[in-house]
Amino acid sequence: MTTLDDLRADDNALAPHYSRFGVAERLLLSGHSHQAWPDVAEEGLRESFADAARDVDEKWGRAFAKADQLRAGFRLLLGDPHGEYALGASTHDLVLRFLSAMELPRRPRLVTTDGEFHTLRRQLARLEEEGVEVVRVPLDPVTSLAERVAAEVNDDTAAVLVSAVLFETSRLVPGLAHLADSCRGRSIELVVDAYHALGVVPFPLHDLGLTNAWVLGGGYKYLQLGEGNCFLRLPAHAQELRPVITGWYAEFGALADEREPGKVAYATGGDRFAGATYDPASHYRGARVQRFFAEQGLTPEFLREVSQHQVGLLASVFDSLALPSDVVSRDRTVELERLGGFLSLRCADASGLQAALAAEGVRTDSRGQYLRFGPAPYLSDVQLETAMRTLGKVIAG
Repeated sequence: MTTLDDLRADDNALAPHYSRFGVAERLLLSGHSHQAWPDVAEEGLRESFADAARDVDEKWGRAFAKADQLRAGFRLLLGDPHGEYALGASTHDLVLRFLSAMELPRRPRLVTTDGEFHTLRRQLARLEEEGVEVVRVPLDPVTSLAERVAAEVNDDTAAVLVSAVLFETSRLVPGLAHLADSCRGRSIELVVDAYHALGVVPFPLHDLGLTNAWVLGGGYKYLQLGEGNCFLRLPAHAQELRPVITGWYAEFGALADEREPGKVAYATGGDRFAGATYDPASHYRGARVQRFFAEQGLTPEFLREVSQHQVGLLASVFDSLALPSDVVSRDRTVELERLGGFLSLRCADASGLQAALAAEGVRTDSRGQYLRFGPAPYLSDVQLETAMRTLGKVIAG
């Protein structure tokens, strides 16, 4: 079984499994944006091609089986063995279907924060232009964010949409159970975006008090599943809802049912929020990578241990550089355990520093005023230290 010491060493035990991405020879600190895929991901893609070549249109039985494997992996990840999961190519696809199931003419109010990822930020802003009231609660102080969001909920509110980990700063949002209780008491839907938690922060949703919440997530980042592997976890009462934006796959489970004239039929379970014909190759790749994680013992708890060590190491090296705070700084008031899977640095010119680091062979990413160092389990301690010390070199000129 892989241990933390195995990953800290110069010859990181996982790195050979990522030879196609060359992780041992590259300083890939863009892990919060796009982690490398293990070599077995290619096996999944080849299998999808082989199934299509052999079975042609009969391939869909095998493809749906891969989708079921992917759902099972997400259930395991969230400690949700009986949950229903809708799959989508992107979280935006899934958010659209969710929002279309809300009775916005009757309850034309949505509550969110001013620090949500662009999927929500942009779509909610456009809905606001069409007359939907959107309440954006300021992020700071994060310690009281959930409580302040709950205070904005009223009888006109259709849904609350918040993140578990903030995508710019890496801060974990506490108090989501309180928010869930507030929403449930008023029959208001709660959507928790767990995308930036999965793979670095264990997310047992029932233990977190989120049994009745919708959970949004995907595998593009820390789970290394690649594009096209997103999900929306449905609470039990979702079976009462009828999304207006609905694909014909949402009818599969209802094809044999007696039709009610003038009323569109829906399948039960996660397929109720299904779309239409999709590229199944992503599910083959995703299911194979999920199996790789299981084979390597990359459980949510172990991945959290690795992430906390790596983020802590990056923070320690950064502090030792004593760089000018007007150029780059980090929030030292936040304890390590209150951070997700990346180190966020506030910069006078984040995109400029990102470009300068790239010129030196260090891949990072930036959002607005934040430069983000995103480690991954396949990187050694020496690689992390080298990457952060390169930031000092770049700033020193």
